[in-house]
Amino acid sequence: MFLIGSEIYNFYIYRMSKNNSSFSIKAWSEDDRPREKLIQKGKVSLSDAELIAILIGSGNRDESAVALSKRILSSVENNLSALGKMSVQELTDFKGIGEAKAISIIAALELGRRRRLEDAKQQFKIESSKSVFEVMQPLLGELFHEEFWVIFLNNSNKVISKQQLSKGGITGTLVDVRLLVKQAIQVGATAIILAHNHPSGTLKASEADLNMTKKVKLAVELLDIKLLDHLIITEKEYFSFADENLL
Repeated sequence: MFLIGSEIYNFYIYRMSKNNSSFSIKAWSEDDRPREKLIQKGKVSLSDAELIAILIGSGNRDESAVALSKRILSSVENNLSALGKMSVQELTDFKGIGEAKAISIIAALELGRRRRLEDAKQQFKIESSKSVFEVMQPLLGELFHEEFWVIFLNNSNKVISKQQLSKGGITGTLVDVRLLVKQAIQVGATAIILAHNHPSGTLKASEADLNMTKKVKLAVELLDIKLLDHLIITEKEYFSFADENLL
């Protein structure tokens, strides 16, 4: 077969479209297209991969946007929190993900994290260690370094404010008890709850954690301020000193 000029070009386009048709979202059934599926069935009907596919818009020559999204998720064991920690460089290592697409993914997941933080702010009354975790996890759960925070409460156990007391490295942080007491008096707190994270994921209280808790408890009790709990926060779990009768 001999082809010349525009015939060669048309033949090339035809072959390319045939070869790539299985990877194009437009070639799929309308029910399988993420955007159309969201409009017709609602956002909850979409998988994580389909939602990410909407963000990136297209895949690469070898796979659709959904297939590429599934591969990215698979690299972090389908953990959205882990995906949210990936850098632009790590995401652009995937064929088909340029800087703009990587930034879109990171921005969307950061908005999700901030939304959880906003939801936590609405929960003003602390009723259990779980409610403390729900308030503090968005702040501490995904950090790579350790931070120590205090929640100041009124006599109805409603949150007056939250304050970061210190920021340390991977293995620990120091707390100025005098500063903690000063701030508790300034905001008129009648009770406090301590919280810090363990970036390692370990939920066991260290000797330093136990000693710090005792030191803070003694200091605030002299001012009739109660230490209600101390939580160690990790990405998905927590350890409560009160629940374990360690206060």
